[in-house]
Amino acid sequence: MLAIAGGKGGCGKTTTALGLAAALARDGERPLVVDADCDMPNLHTMADTDRSPGVDAVAKGDSIAAVTHRSTVVPGVDVLPAGSASGPLDRTAFRRLGRARGRVILDCPAGATDAAAAPLRHADAALVVSTAEPASLDDAAKTARMAETLDARVLGSVLTRADESPAAATGSEGELALAPEPVLATVPEIAGDVLGDRVGRASYDRLATALERRNV
Repeated sequence: MLAIAGGKGGCGKTTTALGLAAALARDGERPLVVDADCDMPNLHTMADTDRSPGVDAVAKGDSIAAVTHRSTVVPGVDVLPAGSASGPLDRTAFRRLGRARGRVILDCPAGATDAAAAPLRHADAALVVSTAEPASLDDAAKTARMAETLDARVLGSVLTRADESPAAATGSEGELALAPEPVLATVPEIAGDVLGDRVGRASYDRLATALERRNV
């Protein structure tokens, strides 16, 4: 399981989760994207699926195959929305997701709460998403440190609304704010549908290639 994490809401975690999944689907995989942000779920909205059934049904014993949704917006990608779950995702759900046949991508909550820690505690690895703004980079660095304390290997970062990796910027505490290294992909500011845009698709294809080179 790969956790898509970030310190701030709105930095592009859900778009990155779906964008990476779409890139993997274009390469012949059938990934599953799971909404692990049960307090502020929006995966079902972006993927244009129903909210239920969802991951709460998996925690209660339903099979993953029985409750996943096919996204018409992101072809080749299966989606498991939040359903009626709230708070930190049930550990039983994570154990069952860990036995899924294909790659599982977790769309994580923002911040450093128990709900944000839960998917990182169960994931095999994590990507940290941030914009190039100093405050977002600050929070991304904190998220990376939290992931490492929970034994989720941080593979690197994805910078959204950025044309290139930013130079060091002064963060909120006067220290240099940097994205967790390495920066595996940057996604430029795109008006409208990022996932449907040619440049957006190419950005997430590069991310998938970068992960493949790291045997992920």
